[in-house]
Amino acid sequence: MSRRRGADGPDGLVVVDKEAGWTSHDVVAKSRGLLGTRKVGHSGTLDPDATGVLLLGVGRVTRLLRFLTALPKTYTCDMVLGVETSTLDDSGEVTATHEMGGVTFAAIEHAAQGLTGDILQVPPMVSAVKVDGKRLHQLAREGIEVERQPRPVTVHRFTVTPTGDPLVVRAEVECSSGTYVRTLAADLGHVLGGGGHLRDLRRTAVGSFEVAEARTLDQVSPDVLLSPAEAMRDYQRVLATDDDVVAVGYGKVLERDDRFSGDGPWAVLDGTGRLLAVYGPHRGTTVKPEVVLAPAGEAAGPPSSAEAGGR
Repeated sequence: MSRRRGADGPDGLVVVDKEAGWTSHDVVAKSRGLLGTRKVGHSGTLDPDATGVLLLGVGRVTRLLRFLTALPKTYTCDMVLGVETSTLDDSGEVTATHEMGGVTFAAIEHAAQGLTGDILQVPPMVSAVKVDGKRLHQLAREGIEVERQPRPVTVHRFTVTPTGDPLVVRAEVECSSGTYVRTLAADLGHVLGGGGHLRDLRRTAVGSFEVAEARTLDQVSPDVLLSPAEAMRDYQRVLATDDDVVAVGYGKVLERDDRFSGDGPWAVLDGTGRLLAVYGPHRGTTVKPEVVLAPAGEAAGPPSSAEAGGR
């Protein structure tokens, strides 16, 4: 079992396979009751109609969610050519139709390749992006559409496979955080001289956290929590020396030696595998804590099974 239970309840990470019809907030609310704590948050919102991987931070791991949000995401979906909708997916109203029967699969593949790499993407109106202090989806519900500035995103992989319908392709997209797959579907249609929308969106991975290890909501309990150290498994790990452990517990700046390679952030662990803190670059040859999980008084204490990295 991977859990740590103290006065404030358990700490850890749950990889949930969200089903359609639930908002990400609904999943968090339900999980609070299942886990016996109000300290639950999610990383990377999934739309109600979407399914798949939703990461829940519990207890102290809520403080790590920003690092998990930054991880790349992988999705599968159907992209439907010839029909545009108000939401860019099949939940919206049809706003335009196009005759695209002459589009070949080779042309679709070529267009998908052109939307791969570093691109600029206009956020959809049905998104949580804020304009003048108000979220776009709130404005959309009021029937208001505003100009949105393109944002840089990275599409690492955009592959398409044919289906039985020449105007529907199955797509798999691996992309940076902040990428809207529904916008990719719409852009694919535009590049091909018409329009398009998305359906059956499923997030299959967030970083290394894949749907194969995800739990359904009715399986969520303190016994299935991954440890704080495991929550940071996609980041470089740095082993704290005995001298470092107390300093890290007090949140002190450290000298950046050969252990801190790359750009960070770095997960700093003690000799038992317990996550003490997450450090980031600082001035000159130093690194500073961005999150400290183990206060100085705890840092030298015996680890629980969860802190030792068990599953």
